[in-house]
Amino acid sequence: MTEPIQWGILGASRFARQQMAPAIHRADGAHLVGLATAHPVAALPFAEIAPGLEVFRSYDALLASDRIDAVYIPLPNHLHVEWTLKALESGKAVLCEKPLAMRAEDFDPVIAARDRSGLLAAEAYMIVHHPQWQRTRALIAEGAIGDLVHVDGVFSYDNSDDPDNIRNRPETGGGALPDIGVYTLGSVRYATGAEPERMQAHIVRENGVDVFSHVAADFPGFRFNMVVSMRMAPSQRMTFHGREGTLSLSTPFNAGVYDMARLTLERGMTRTVERFPADNHYVLQVEAFGRSMRDGDPYPCPLEFSRGTQAAIDMAFAAANRE
Repeated sequence: MTEPIQWGILGASRFARQQMAPAIHRADGAHLVGLATAHPVAALPFAEIAPGLEVFRSYDALLASDRIDAVYIPLPNHLHVEWTLKALESGKAVLCEKPLAMRAEDFDPVIAARDRSGLLAAEAYMIVHHPQWQRTRALIAEGAIGDLVHVDGVFSYDNSDDPDNIRNRPETGGGALPDIGVYTLGSVRYATGAEPERMQAHIVRENGVDVFSHVAADFPGFRFNMVVSMRMAPSQRMTFHGREGTLSLSTPFNAGVYDMARLTLERGMTRTVERFPADNHYVLQVEAFGRSMRDGDPYPCPLEFSRGTQAAIDMAFAAANRE
């Protein structure tokens, strides 16, 4: 029997505690065995998830451990490149939270380090592992809605009451586009295999971070319109409009948390709804990472794909600056 991959986590973030630590513990072929935090109390909920968890007092100490095969990095955005590179240099495979980098060109040293080391490194872009997105991509490719004409996307929440949140602070790489624009822009790229050619954008900023963005982009053959905001009521939806039908995802990004994932295909008077009540994209992500590490399976979201999404976000910022 193949030995399970031994995982460590750098930092005791709330998201790691609520989502990724349980996902690693549940995933086939994975064991959560290490956590790096300078605050022992913060490690207690993780130890409840993974009995026998070893707590390291520093990130460097965890990376030096021979017990750890792969690390998950949920640190603030501005630290992602630094610690991904350190982890690769320490001989660890890396799954780093998105956005892995704050500019497209910042992916380049990470890609180079991955290639030198021969280790797997990827951005934790979990939605491509969810069957609703794999199904969406397949339906568009097989012409289920005919030629694509227009795509609408919205993703929003309100964290205006938490000014110290890292998403509201420029020094930690905050902003709506880095945090959730990566989903709207990345998902249309994933579903269609196309890249934006031209872009217009209107961005509202507070304290140096973007809190509302409206982006309109021309892709080959279709138009994309999106709104992302950290100052609106929670909402999320992606809709693909074709000449012969429409595909709608009612919970495209937080499946199982915001609501159950549903994919609706409408063609004329026919309406078909596919539901995905049990699929956990975080667990599926860890399992896909493990198959790539152990068996060499192609990883569904390589760094080159993530770099392309960051390039699209960079286009949006550049377009807004031209206003």
